Amino acid sequence: MKKLLFLLLFSTLIFAQTNIVVSILPQKIFVDKIGGDKVHTSVMVQAGDSPHTYEPKPSQMLEITKADLYFSIGVEFEKVWLEKFQNQNKHLIISDISRDINKSAMQGHHDDDEEHHAEENIESKDPHVWVNPMNVKQIAQNIYETLIGIDSNNTDYYKAHLTTYLKELDALDDEIKTILKDTPENTTFMVFHPAWGYFAQRYHLQQLSIEVEGKSPKMKALIQIMKKAKEQNVRAIFTQPEFSDKSANLIAQNLHIQVIKTSPLSPNWAENLKNLATAIAQKK
Repeated sequence: MKKLLFLLLFSTLIFAQTNIVVSILPQKIFVDKIGGDKVHTSVMVQAGDSPHTYEPKPSQMLEITKADLYFSIGVEFEKVWLEKFQNQNKHLIISDISRDINKSAMQGHHDDDEEHHAEENIESKDPHVWVNPMNVKQIAQNIYETLIGIDSNNTDYYKAHLTTYLKELDALDDEIKTILKDTPENTTFMVFHPAWGYFAQRYHLQQLSIEVEGKSPKMKALIQIMKKAKEQNVRAIFTQPEFSDKSANLIAQNLHIQVIKTSPLSPNWAENLKNLATAIAQKK
């Protein structure tokens, strides 16, 4: 009997996992790449929902009470909810995995109140850091450092996973560059929500936004956007399922261009970036 209890206790210790909650689906990919079978990862914002306005479900608040670690990444709903999560679980460790990444101002067009919007954009940093594979290398490093801080017994395990994943990210970066190799520098692609700024910076592209901070443009601004799209020979508009595509469809009808749905929140993160690059390369 004592032997059986010892084996059960030993098994529990060996297979115990760190319970982690993350804000968005791509984070789960990054955490699982480093944590492997040593972690159990739950996601707050599910496919089709927006991290700008998300409110956790009661079942997710229950998950928070059982979590050891919460990985934040700087998306908007965290501003309201991280403090509530901490109040829900006093032992919860919250770690920002976007730390040490140089964040840019949120990109977008300006309407009549141009000065006001310029001030807003200076203050508002773009949280979509994960659309650049090189930023994800820093994210992976941050995940690794946090995990070994709370689970030092598995340092070698996490280190091996980190090394492997960093090589995967370099390979992904090279593949995207290959896809875009014949695409002229500063090629413009149009988006509804300006979520692809770090992708554009990395691969020397320009994103032209229809809206900023979730707001659709007024007709006067819409006309200016269409004029600019014509001048820059934009051939497609990328929209997200999380936002209305009414304005995008109107522009597409007037300019006779395609609307392509894609999301930076896609659970198929790497393939999504390659698909975006392929679409831009074909419509340069």
